Amino acid sequence: MTLLARLDRLPLSRPHYVLLLIGGLGYTFDGMDSAVVAFLLPSAQEAWGLSNGQLGFIGSATPFGFLFGATIAGLLGDRIGRKKVMMYALAFYAVFSVIAAFAPNYEVFLVSRVLAGAGAGAESAIIAPFLSEFVPAKRRGWFIGALAGFFSFGFVLAALIGRFVVPTFDDGWRIAQVITALPIVMLLWWRRSLPESPRFLLQQGRTAEAEQVVADLERRVERATRQPLPPVPETATAPATANAPKVNLFSALRYLWSPAMARRTAVIWLIWFVITFSYYGFFSWIPTLLVQRGITVTKSFEFSIIIYLAQIPGYFSAAWLSERMDRKNTIALYLAGSAVSAFWLSQMDSPVMITIAGAVLSFFLNGTYAGVYSYTPEVFPTWIRATGTGLSSAFGRVGSILAPTIIGLSAASLGFAGVFGLTTAVLVAGVVCVVVFGLSTAGRSLEELTEPTAEEAAK
Repeated sequence: MTLLARLDRLPLSRPHYVLLLIGGLGYTFDGMDSAVVAFLLPSAQEAWGLSNGQLGFIGSATPFGFLFGATIAGLLGDRIGRKKVMMYALAFYAVFSVIAAFAPNYEVFLVSRVLAGAGAGAESAIIAPFLSEFVPAKRRGWFIGALAGFFSFGFVLAALIGRFVVPTFDDGWRIAQVITALPIVMLLWWRRSLPESPRFLLQQGRTAEAEQVVADLERRVERATRQPLPPVPETATAPATANAPKVNLFSALRYLWSPAMARRTAVIWLIWFVITFSYYGFFSWIPTLLVQRGITVTKSFEFSIIIYLAQIPGYFSAAWLSERMDRKNTIALYLAGSAVSAFWLSQMDSPVMITIAGAVLSFFLNGTYAGVYSYTPEVFPTWIRATGTGLSSAFGRVGSILAPTIIGLSAASLGFAGVFGLTTAVLVAGVVCVVVFGLSTAGRSLEELTEPTAEEAAK
């Protein structure tokens, strides 16, 4: 009977939901920081007389920072611990958000946005693998999908800030960035309430600490449910061991692209690229594209709120389906819905129909993210889970860096229909990849999915 079997047999209850709230708030502010940039662009352009090219750089600054933050967070998460990285990343992001808010010129603003993005990317990459290590297999799909759903609240908050703060005050775009830095106060709560992952602790040979975390969680679950804990099942899956190799970028890439892992890695990286390219291409440019269709800036922000609100049912419906259809099939379904919606959007002319089609596309794109955030930590062994998730997210950020520029060029040369025709083609490629090559993960423990593969690769 292992510590991990004791952990996995616990029913979801208040202690798990507290972890969900802690991680979810992190994602809420990450989402708000990413989305608010689209509403800052007109003000930044007016303040410093920026060209469209310079605006494009600002649009790519946050995802560019995300790329490096996600990579570094994954590597550090597997070396020094998930909790430390999550807390340091939040502080880093908040500090540079404040610096960006008071930036005296374009250059300082751009660099600050990159560094704030690095902090947000680091936090974003570490939360899902961290919390997935606390959740029983039969509820992991819903839990991590719901966790990712908190991103949608951040986008809605960003749209509200864009509508009611940015145009209302003389320096509204600076005030908006100060607001995005407020989550730094959560560090006081996180420091006291967050346990370290027992799976990580076991990998580091810190068995006594892992035992303390699991025993404390058991006590809290028993107190919350007011029922005896379920018996610990006999398990044939080997527990995590303390002799896992130390992770660096070279060894991680060598392992992830080894014969045992190459197929999983290729599928995950491609999914991340497809969804992130489509997502950021759409959300970075939709307010601008609406304005170009003859809608006022204020009205375009109001339509954007409607489109962002559609994210919420998208995330949580996909979280619900993830345990009933498997993560692989849920991702394929929502990618296909995204492709159809993008094509529909490409055929629309009126602002109202563009908004409706955009809301449907928003629903499916974000539902895909719920599946992807659940799926990614499941396919990597514990000793490299944070690194694998971070590198996958980082590769996806390449899509988010390229998307604003490619969409901007496409809008100029291909027009509105061409922009979303391109998005449709990218999404269809993702559907084919998932259906043909994806791995089924629902209902299987993390060790069942990954530890045998790690052992085989070591032979």
